Amino acid sequence: MEFGNGAGRVDGSRYLPISEHGLIGDLRTAALVGANGTIDWYCCPRFDSPSVFASLLDADKGGSFELSADVPARTRQFYFPDTNVLITRFYAADGVAEIQDFMPVAEGTSEAARHRLIRRVVCVRGTLPFAARIAPRFGYGAEAHTVSMRDHEAVFESPSLSLALTSTAPLECDGTDVWSRFKLLEGESMVFALDHLTEGARPRGCPHAEAREQAEATVRFWRDWLGQSRYRGRWREMVHRSALLLKLLTYGPTGAIVAAPTTSLPELVGGGRNWDYRYVWVRDAAFCVYAMLRLGFTSEAEAFMNFISQRGIMRCGGPTGPLQIMYGIDGRVDLPEYELPHFEGYLGSAPVRVGNAATKQLQLDIYGALVDSVYLYDKWGQPISSDHWDEVNAVVDWVCDHWDQPDEGVWETRGGRRNFVYSRLMCWVAIERAIRMANRRGLPADLPRWQRSRDAIYRQIMREGWSQERGAFAQGLGDHVLDASVLMMPMAKFISPTDPKWLATLDALSADLVSDSLVYRYDPETSPDGLRGSEGTFSICSFWYVEALTRAGRLEEARLAFEKMLTYANHLGLYSEEIGRTGEQLGNFPQAFTHLSLISAAFNLDRALG
Repeated sequence: MEFGNGAGRVDGSRYLPISEHGLIGDLRTAALVGANGTIDWYCCPRFDSPSVFASLLDADKGGSFELSADVPARTRQFYFPDTNVLITRFYAADGVAEIQDFMPVAEGTSEAARHRLIRRVVCVRGTLPFAARIAPRFGYGAEAHTVSMRDHEAVFESPSLSLALTSTAPLECDGTDVWSRFKLLEGESMVFALDHLTEGARPRGCPHAEAREQAEATVRFWRDWLGQSRYRGRWREMVHRSALLLKLLTYGPTGAIVAAPTTSLPELVGGGRNWDYRYVWVRDAAFCVYAMLRLGFTSEAEAFMNFISQRGIMRCGGPTGPLQIMYGIDGRVDLPEYELPHFEGYLGSAPVRVGNAATKQLQLDIYGALVDSVYLYDKWGQPISSDHWDEVNAVVDWVCDHWDQPDEGVWETRGGRRNFVYSRLMCWVAIERAIRMANRRGLPADLPRWQRSRDAIYRQIMREGWSQERGAFAQGLGDHVLDASVLMMPMAKFISPTDPKWLATLDALSADLVSDSLVYRYDPETSPDGLRGSEGTFSICSFWYVEALTRAGRLEEARLAFEKMLTYANHLGLYSEEIGRTGEQLGNFPQAFTHLSLISAAFNLDRALG
């Protein structure tokens, strides 16, 4: 099948579906491994570094690490239970073999800088031939590189990065690529290890015994971490997979949580809604803190709080206020957006973007998300420090002065600023949660002023956010367009989940934006967002819908909607940002926002069901 965006036709058979991937990582970067055994996305040495393998965005120019059976074979992929060790199995006429893909987590050791990626191939039955081709394309496919070979090792060198490949299999050089062919008998194995070479570092092999030990150590790391979980509910496997993913998307050195490990996977194939998600969205990361605290992972919440505090996130200040909507994983504020015209994009979905221009948008809802996460950490984690409270004070004072203005909104529209109800709602949350903290701990604050602002926001939403014509809360003040973001109203404790106005809104949303449990954010036809093309249903909204039904007491509907949503996960339990018309995953993958909303929906539905 061919795809394209008008600039040419693209052979769709050269691209795996987005959902046909698993993710591995070492808390500094991550790699996507296709169900066919190919690594088609990998940035080194960090999540936001230029790509080394990016055939997911350009099958010809992106580069890849292919490894698969050299005969026709069926494949199945799964995670080693309760870990982020990925196993891809090959079933052929003469045997069965598997690839064990993982990145050892070497936090606090000299090995951390290597970002070692290990691919261990094991024949478990019969005999099976394998073929490998390692074809890096440095700097998003724009940098030339050389290869030097010696015995079972190859060093790829570009102007900005050097990688070493070592293997127990024989290696051959083909121009700037390396390939290998070998045959395994039952019980035999081969190991490939790809390392980042820092200046002065030498390649280091990975013998069979070491590969086994590293696999066992990586399994122990993930199982020990997951053992802290307090969740014992009905959907333990899905909730724990979501938690493991959120941890995998955490940048260990700072505690920052990226929205997704990829860039420019399209929200509509052939469309232009392609964005770089390898950064820290204040909103997403703050909601992640809630999910982690719910499950008992207080150290991850503490790490994010330290990221906010130690990097002065709430003290930066800028044209859009004390916060901007996203930051680099190291806390940097400049994320210039540019395009890679030499990449054709996934299935011809250009442009491919690096950086994100939305950093300069005003999105007032982030203040509510952040202050709410501080409130929850103060309540369930550790009491915040006096310096941190001073920062919260300054932020809330700013919100009191600026809440009553238009912004770009939670969906980062590029069609101009508007008075979004969700933005007002989350400004109310920022002030209300700060008042709770001040009262509970006796902390100093201008409470009379805060209370006046909080109440003014409440009255404005109830008066101008309610559409008499639709009998529902609307997307913006004084309009009649519906928006799934208002599903947060009862979750934020702004309105009772059984209030007649809220129940009427829930019914209106169900009629207009819900399709077989899947929820659209809004209708771009009735609410232009300044972007071309349509999009799929938004998975976080679908899980918000489950939670809204749960809180409204409609448990049968909630449980059915939740179970239906689980069927849209990929074979590993992972979700991208959106679901297309025929159930395909769309957008960057896998996405933190979706998984944290799954955790929240499962937790609250479990509790309601008893």
